Amino acid sequence: MDREELLNATPEDGGESQKKQESPLVSLEKDLAFYADAIKEVGIEIMVEGISAHPIFIAHQHQVSIGEMILNREELNTDWSIQASTLEEFVEKGIITKEKKEPFLKVYKRPEDFMCVFVIVPEGANFIYYPYKKAER
Repeated sequence: MDREELLNATPEDGGESQKKQESPLVSLEKDLAFYADAIKEVGIEIMVEGISAHPIFIAHQHQVSIGEMILNREELNTDWSIQASTLEEFVEKGIITKEKKEPFLKVYKRPEDFMCVFVIVPEGANFIYYPYKKAER
């Protein structure tokens, strides 16, 4: 999947349920804003300790077997759990193939400014980049 597929994804019913049921990405954005400082701290730690220059965070609402749990939705009374991982682990587990590693690195945004989030929903999974600081209005 590429970024355009995620950004241009539309509900199969043409948006009818959009009015009735809020997209899970709305609650994800709320949780990422709430978690931003903690996620940034972990990302910096991953880089400073030399673990990886490319931290990746996994946002999910169920069990996943990649990365380490850093923010548990049940403990924090939020909608999404966050796990910390790295590009290297994604390649090792085959989520990012060796052939896709270079193209991935070309679109990987500065980890000091954006969190790289692998979002897992029942319909599939994809990468998003969420800025640490929203522009003040």
